[in-house]
Formats: sequence, structure tokens, C-alpha cells
Amino acid sequence: MSKLIESAEKFVFDLFKNELDASFLYHNYTHTERVLRSVREIIKNTDISKKDAEVLELTALLHDTGYIKTREGHEEESVKIATAFLKDNDADKKTIEAVNSCIMDTKFKDSPKTHLGKVIRDADASHFGKKYFLEASEFLRKELELQGIASYTPNEWLDENIKVLAEKHEFYTDYALKNWQPRKEKNLSKLIKTKKKRRSKLKTEELKAKYKAQYKNESPERGIQTFYRVALRNHIKLSDIADTKANILLSVNAIIISLVLANLISKLDTNPYLVYPTAIFTLSCVISMVLSIIATRPNVTSGEFTKEDVANKDVNLTFFGNFHKMSLAEYDWAVKELLKDKDYVYSSLTKDLYFLGKVLERKYRILRITYTIFMIGMIVSVLSFGIALKTNGAKLEDVLPDENDSTLINSIYEITGSDNETYKVV
Repeated sequence: MSKLIESAEKFVFDLFKNELDASFLYHNYTHTERVLRSVREIIKNTDISKKDAEVLELTALLHDTGYIKTREGHEEESVKIATAFLKDNDADKKTIEAVNSCIMDTKFKDSPKTHLGKVIRDADASHFGKKYFLEASEFLRKELELQGIASYTPNEWLDENIKVLAEKHEFYTDYALKNWQPRKEKNLSKLIKTKKKRRSKLKTEELKAKYKAQYKNESPERGIQTFYRVALRNHIKLSDIADTKANILLSVNAIIISLVLANLISKLDTNPYLVYPTAIFTLSCVISMVLSIIATRPNVTSGEFTKEDVANKDVNLTFFGNFHKMSLAEYDWAVKELLKDKDYVYSSLTKDLYFLGKVLERKYRILRITYTIFMIGMIVSVLSFGIALKTNGAKLEDVLPDENDSTLINSIYEITGSDNETYKVV
């Protein structure tokens, strides 16, 4: 390597380091090094004189120095910078003229006029025939975007690259045609395949959007879906509340009857005036328990249907009571038939909602009667006990059990279920 080449490398490196704008992601020292390597690759495999080789290497180093001044017409600025540098380093006139001529031959729009011009042009565009083509291309796209020159979408840039490789660019030297052209064709093939994939993906997305819009138009409005969802959820919650209320009444009345049987019945033989109040008290509790059981008692239907029922839309497949005796295959067939008909689906949901409402009405009506009987029974029983005690002149201590009455203690223990929990029984 000549001293002039070494000086040129240092000069260009320092020039780009200190004066080149950071937005040049492609036209920077990395690109210059790539062009220099490509030039040396051609020189090594081509019959080129040492003098011409030196001119080509100097051109590779200096051809983009004009970017520190301007983008448009940077070749002319590169010529000025190259001329000044070469004169400062005592280069002869022929070398300076040859380097400047080669720099002007790097204009992409014009065809190279000399053999050396063809070599430098191929080296400058060697990335078209290299594996790092896509990486270098992306850096160029980003550079154009950062500098506000052009903004390409990925698809637009893909089309631009295909156009350049297929129509605008060509290699001139024999070495480039033999060694870089095959790789360029592979890169072009990849770009074309990528474009086809993107087109196919775009078509798929368009079809999806089309069918989605179609099915959306055919499906019910969101408000209808929300109506069924909220209504059914509320009905189920209300049914749970009713069952809970019935269970409370059952538990309370069971405890009361247990206490009456354990403590009050045994005293009726010595206190006959308490028979009627006790009977009223017990009867109201029993009636409340019976009604609570009736309110929560399940009612299971036949659980069978026929194909005619499905065809006539007479069966509600959303309720287990209508299909629990059918086989899986029969139920699966019936559901598929149901889903084919949108009106049948909504008819089934409506029936389910309606009959849930009917069941709820029955539960709450019975529960209301139950709570009313329980309330009235408690009031009448207390009044009856008060009247009976007052009429017969008995004292309350004569009726209530002693403090050491083991029967009452055992009853309380059974109610609490633990020595650690305490309930007051009045």
C-alpha cells in the first residue's frame, strides 16, 4: 500500500468523523470501506496496472467526501476536495485528473465512460450483489427519511428496490458479472418473493375484514347480546338469593322446633295452659319449614325430545330438563340444528329467560307467604304465651328451665357446634 493511499484513508476517516452529519447512515465511512474492499477485490482478480489500481483506490476513498458539503452535486464537491488533498500530497496531474474522472463516473444516472469508471461504478454498487444488501438498503431508506428527502413505507421501499435491481442497475466489468450478478439475482428473487407474500397476506387480511364485516352485519347488535347476557345473569343471581332465604328459614325453624321439643313439651303435663300457645308456636314453625321446602324443591321435566320437536322449534335446548335423558349424539345433532337458525337461537334464549322468570316468580311468591306466616306466627305465639301466663297467674321462672338443666345446655351446644363459639338464647 502506497503512502498516498494511507494518507487518503486517514484523511477521509478524520473528515467524516469531524464534518459529516450523523444523519448519513449509509453514505459514511462504512460505505467507503465497503467500496474500497470491492475495488481491491476487482483489482486482485483483474489485469489492472499498479498506477490504475492506485487511482481506483483513491477514488474509492474520496468519491463521497462531497457529502460533507451537499447531497445534490456531491460528486463535484468530492472532485474539489480530492483535488485539494492530492495537490497537498504532491500527486501528479495525471493521477488527479484520473481520480476526478472516476469520481464523476460514480453518478448513478450516467453511464461510465472509461474502463476505470466501470470498475469504480461496480464497486460503488457492489452491495447489490452482496449478502448485506438488505441491511445497506435499509440504512439508505432511513437516511433519506432523516434528512427529509423522501419517506418510504416498507412496501414502497420494497417496490423501489425491485425497480432499481431489475431496471435501473447493471454491472459493467466481467468480474462483477461473473461473481456479483448471481447474488444480485438472488437478492432480487427474495424481494419479489417478499412482495408476493405481502400481497398474499394483504389479500388474506382483506378477506378476513370482509367476512368479519359480513358476519358482523348478520349477527345481532351488541345491545341485544348484552340484554340476554345481563338478563340471564340477573335471573340466576335472584334464584340464588331466593334459595339462600329459604335455607335461612329452614335453619331457624329447625332450631326453634328442636328447642321446643327439648324444653317446652316436657312441661305441658304440669302446665296445661301452655298447650295452645305451644301448639300455635310449633304450627307456625312447621308451616314455614314446609313452604321453604316447597319453594326450593326442584322440578325436573321429562328430559326427552324428538326430531319433530327440533324441526318445529318446540324444544328449548338451553335448559337441561329438556335433554338430560337424551344421548350425546342426539343432543349434539339438535344443537347443530339450533345453531343453523339464528331465530331459533334467540327463541331458545327468550324461552329460557321467560321460564326462569316464571320459576323466580313462584319462589318469591311462596317465600313472601312463608316470611309472612313466620312473622305472624311469632307475634301470635308470644302474645298467646303472655296471655296464658297472665291468666293462670304463673311466673316466668316456672316455665323456663333451671340453670343446670342439661337438656337446654346440650341443645345450645348442638346449635353452636363448638365450645369456642357463644350464642345467647333468650
